[in-house]
Amino acid sequence: MMKVFENVAQGSPEWFACRAGIPTASKFAVVMAKGEGKTRAEYMRKLAGEILTGEPCEQFSNIHTERGRMMEDEARDTYAFINAVELKRVGFIRCGNRGASPDSLLGSNGGLEIKTALPHIQIDRLQRDRLPPEHKAQVQGNLWIAQREYWDFVSYWPKLPMLQVRVYRDEAFIKTISDEVDRFNDELAALVERIRNYQHVEQQEAA
Repeated sequence: MMKVFENVAQGSPEWFACRAGIPTASKFAVVMAKGEGKTRAEYMRKLAGEILTGEPCEQFSNIHTERGRMMEDEARDTYAFINAVELKRVGFIRCGNRGASPDSLLGSNGGLEIKTALPHIQIDRLQRDRLPPEHKAQVQGNLWIAQREYWDFVSYWPKLPMLQVRVYRDEAFIKTISDEVDRFNDELAALVERIRNYQHVEQQEAA
């Protein structure tokens, strides 16, 4: 069942609490990683730590993250003005043991993903004029979690043209995401259980 947390500011302690211990769309590419999967394993350990301790693994703010939020707001306002649309801000969307943090929702069928890009990256994206492959899993994951039909990807840097690409559901790819997230969550649950049992054994031995 989908649950939308509307009045939770992204980056707030409440937001971290909403997403604690579950894979989210921004990390679906990591969940789907092949090969040795060191980054995938590290992500799983972080989520396991959140489940076991009840504390968020990543909760920080600095000058760079604050600047990123300001630029995201600029991009959102620019997008809304250019397209003459009203955007709905939501904090988090959770569906069972998975979730997503949309940058905005559009009407009843759309959503918005905003990325800021340094000038040389923005120019490269403008030349390619398509959804950057490294963001495909996140955008399709947002479509899956939010149960939407399309998602607008925006890449932004001040004083440069804004890239805007509309992305529609890729059902085959979404099925792959779903399968990989389920597998990841099964492995995560097994890891958490192993650590709990390990702690139990250690306590028994200490007694």
